[in-house]
Amino acid sequence: MKIREALLTVAFSTVIAVAATAASPKVRADYDHSANFGAYKTFGFVSPPGTEVDGYPAAITQRIKAAVQREMEARGYRISDNHPDLLVNFSAKFAKKSKGDELANQPVGYYGYRKGNKVPVYKTWSSYTYDQGTKDYVEGTLNVDIVDAAASQLVWEGVAIGEVKNPDKPVSKSGPAIDRAVADIFAQYSFRAGG
Repeated sequence: MKIREALLTVAFSTVIAVAATAASPKVRADYDHSANFGAYKTFGFVSPPGTEVDGYPAAITQRIKAAVQREMEARGYRISDNHPDLLVNFSAKFAKKSKGDELANQPVGYYGYRKGNKVPVYKTWSSYTYDQGTKDYVEGTLNVDIVDAAASQLVWEGVAIGEVKNPDKPVSKSGPAIDRAVADIFAQYSFRAGG
């Protein structure tokens, strides 16, 4: 496996771990209110999907495709390679972020009680984090786009965003997390084929 592919595999596994964290990811969805969802009965996939464009391994793309296909078929859509009504695309990314620590954001002087006359009465342990003002973390995002194929127009988007808790999770164990992330996203999809 090439180094770039190995790094992207770990990165994608990290993004998918968003769904497996103790705190659920934030999921949001929106759609084109002028689209006639009742007219859509079939679907296919954009080729190549965003994950392949970004260089993620084929196994990851296939797992997401399978999860999306399950969700679409559960809503009555049929997969079609011949002029489908809808095209599905998906992508993932992760980014380093920082956020303020609520305990560290106390009024000025909050930790001053630990100091005597400008000399600490006692000090904290070496890994103590609450007197740091920010926390660095990795944020993962998984997007699913649904496009009106005839109009080449995005009609629905679902996004899961969350803090990645286990960046070292092996890719071989990320399958159930992929399935959960896709299911969480599609829980926001309220349409059915032809209805």
